[in-house]
Amino acid sequence: MKAARLASPRKIEFVTVPEPKPKDGEVLVKMEQTSICGSDIYLEYGKDLPEEDYPMVPGRPCHECAGVVVESRSPEVKQGQRVIVIPREGAGMAQYVVQTPDRIIALPEWGGLDEWVMCQHSGTVLYSAKQWGNPMGKRIAVLGQGGIGLSFTMIAEKQGAQQVIGIDLEDYRLKKALELGATDTVNPSKDDPLAAIKEITKGKGVDVVVDASGNPEGLDMCLKLVNKEGLVIGFSLVTPKTVSFTPMDWMAKNVTIRATTVALTSTPVKEIREIVALRDRGWIDPGKLKTHNWSWDRAQDAFEMYANRRDGVIKVALAVT
Repeated sequence: MKAARLASPRKIEFVTVPEPKPKDGEVLVKMEQTSICGSDIYLEYGKDLPEEDYPMVPGRPCHECAGVVVESRSPEVKQGQRVIVIPREGAGMAQYVVQTPDRIIALPEWGGLDEWVMCQHSGTVLYSAKQWGNPMGKRIAVLGQGGIGLSFTMIAEKQGAQQVIGIDLEDYRLKKALELGATDTVNPSKDDPLAAIKEITKGKGVDVVVDASGNPEGLDMCLKLVNKEGLVIGFSLVTPKTVSFTPMDWMAKNVTIRATTVALTSTPVKEIREIVALRDRGWIDPGKLKTHNWSWDRAQDAFEMYANRRDGVIKVALAVT
């Protein structure tokens, strides 16, 4: 079978490898759609890793995948079932993958897999969004309006937040934020965020600030923006090993900082299943994050576009061929 992998920094190559065979309790999934996550860029594709890390295992980096079960050796999953699959070793850029049912999310029969695969992305956000409790009546600012930040924006609006303020340096992302539920937006390259939020909220400020910026200065900005006794939710992958912030912005305000990483919990697929169910009911549509449909053979171009934020990209669906 064919698989793609990161051969060297910012270089995707295709290789031929044996097709995996499922064991008892496992299923074989034929991949139909994959997508790129910001973590693929920040942690692997766009990062100079030690020489011994290359080439990566076939299929890596990719953990957002959807396909069809073509062989099941588990009573929990039926052959022919459409699924999102969380691949082993983050190696989903392959024509076939083997996985156990606890890392598989069943999908409805309606709609394209190029849109359903986006539920993996938004499902990880749902876990983090639960940390703000009941947002009704609250004012929430989301720093960064890529796929993760926009998912926070959608969820906050659907849950009844009084104001949802999207913050980003890219105007095309802010336009998308307004389409997906933001009440207001701020571009820090044009306006001072502190002054802008004071004006937008009529001096009341924001109760929750989410850092989905991927910027090492993001946490410091969140602490400056949030109200006293407010909450800062961290969902930001940054390349420096350390970040800095002003301690008094935290201590003097009695701010709670909560880092969230669903992948490291004991139930990493729970919220993905919930987002799938919510989309099936029409409550939310992560499929709206998708801006590009490309063929799998353009993976190199897709990673470069995503890394450089070109052509209005938010999320790319890559059809596996």
